Amino acid sequence: MKHVHLLLAVLITAIWGFNFSVIKLGLTTVDPFILAGIRFTLCALPAVFFIRKPDVPWRYLIGYGLVFGVGLWGIVNLGIKVGLSAGIASLVLQFSAFFTILLGGWVFRESLNRFQLLGILVAFAGLLCIIGISDGSVSLPGILLVLLGAASWSVANVISKKANTREVFGFLVWSGLFAPIPLFALDYALHGSAGYSALANQIDTTAVLSILFQVYPNTLFAYWIWNSLLKTYPVYTVAPLSLLVPVFGMLGSVLIFAEAVPLTKALAVLLILLGLTVGLYGQRMVNALAAGFRRPTSK
Repeated sequence: MKHVHLLLAVLITAIWGFNFSVIKLGLTTVDPFILAGIRFTLCALPAVFFIRKPDVPWRYLIGYGLVFGVGLWGIVNLGIKVGLSAGIASLVLQFSAFFTILLGGWVFRESLNRFQLLGILVAFAGLLCIIGISDGSVSLPGILLVLLGAASWSVANVISKKANTREVFGFLVWSGLFAPIPLFALDYALHGSAGYSALANQIDTTAVLSILFQVYPNTLFAYWIWNSLLKTYPVYTVAPLSLLVPVFGMLGSVLIFAEAVPLTKALAVLLILLGLTVGLYGQRMVNALAAGFRRPTSK
């Protein structure tokens, strides 16, 4: 990759990682579902009036909007709210990679290899380490909710693959139309008008900046740049950089919320990142090494 493109890719992973802390800041005055609802409202409007609808069936746009907006970010917001630190949330959400592998095996008849199975086991050991943390940054309901969000992300990935569109930015904008109303309705069903009264009376500059960050740098700008890089370079060149997201997620939580990183938490981070590396790239690394050994040396 060109240096400028590499720096852009790292910037995007930093934005995505720090976004978890930005979400947590917004949740101090805004309910989780309302926060996600406002985010996707601004992602879709007014952009849909300037970007043409991608040439895909409506069912993919509706399905992706509901799963990505409600099932992923609505639920992840709730998981952070009920007692999960921003750093741990960014780490646990990476299990979406394994859920995608398992779901892809079922939907697309893709077989699992030994590296993927080993990676899942290693990452699961890291998850067990997280469950054992008792410093106040982890709650079991929070972990379960973020894991549910990770599973939703894997479903969203399958929907995106089924849609098979190259108009990724337009797909993101138009699908965003279908997330806000269910999110707002969910909050009303759970809390009545209390969340909206609090929004009107308590929203502050921090919450507004949190929403704006989630909409523009984190969603519209970051996904546009990332997908542009994926079109420019092979996937195996760009995709591994996404492993930096939980690293920046933990860093953001440490800097903004002074989250402690004891040995158990550090071990959990290492195990999950190792599991992701082995599961996603183990076979490719072994093939590359084997090809290197087979290559004849010049005299």
